Amino acid sequence: MFSADRLRALHAVAQHGSLARAARVLHITPSGVSQQLAKLERETGHTLLEPHGRGVRLTHAGRVLAGHAARVVAQLTAAETDLADLRDEILGPLRIGGVGSSLRALMPDVLATLTAAHPRLQVTVEDGEAVDMVPRLSGGELDLLLIESWLNRPMPLPEGVRVATLAEEDVSVALATGHPLADRATVDLAELGDTAWAACPAGTEPHEALVQALRSRGVEPRMRYTLTEYATQLAFVARGLTAALVPGMAQTPCPPGVRFVPVDPPLRREVRAAWRAGGDSPSVRACLAALSAHGDGG
Repeated sequence: MFSADRLRALHAVAQHGSLARAARVLHITPSGVSQQLAKLERETGHTLLEPHGRGVRLTHAGRVLAGHAARVVAQLTAAETDLADLRDEILGPLRIGGVGSSLRALMPDVLATLTAAHPRLQVTVEDGEAVDMVPRLSGGELDLLLIESWLNRPMPLPEGVRVATLAEEDVSVALATGHPLADRATVDLAELGDTAWAACPAGTEPHEALVQALRSRGVEPRMRYTLTEYATQLAFVARGLTAALVPGMAQTPCPPGVRFVPVDPPLRREVRAAWRAGGDSPSVRACLAALSAHGDGG
């Protein structure tokens, strides 16, 4: 009979590609992961890892066993959830991540209400880009995410991640008030062919949605400024240096000298909550309910 902890270690290495990243997810040392896998090799009689560059990779036997380990870990997670349901206590850690504009708009009120109602809940929050955080959600480092999905480029999600839409909002072009198109009721992105743009880093949802939106209107993007925060993008817009695509939740705070012009044809963004299938603990469900109530004006 294989140890569940050793199968978890193999699953973590298969998911995250290295002993060090697996160790962070499992909250043990890399040597601890290595020891677990060495014991598993002795139990199975097969070599499960082999050197690869500066790291390791799974052997064929390792990949075969990792497939079984994934199913065992999923079943154990479901069992843990069922046991949590029996208690239905909302306490302990709740690890939340998300894109900054959504966290700022939604989480302060939601968490103030949630932690007042459940004082034994221990919430941690960190911001970042969805492209970086979704793998951490799948790997168990985070319990709940606020992610964005632009409707002109829906965000792909891995198997085993569930989502609920919290809000849908318009996306506008941010222009300096002195820009020739700033006083328009709407603007077609095709009219901004010579414009320098500010955007979040390449690979993030806002960046890729901007590129796709411009190319769909026959414009090849001129990405001049790579700026992670919308507030910084708006500071550059205010000085007439660039334009930016900015969703509603990110339009405040805004410096003087910026005008938001709706896009024609329209662009919209969804804000979604994401969690692991089988990872909807009482704490996650309570936070989802509070987010839903906030969205309904409750």
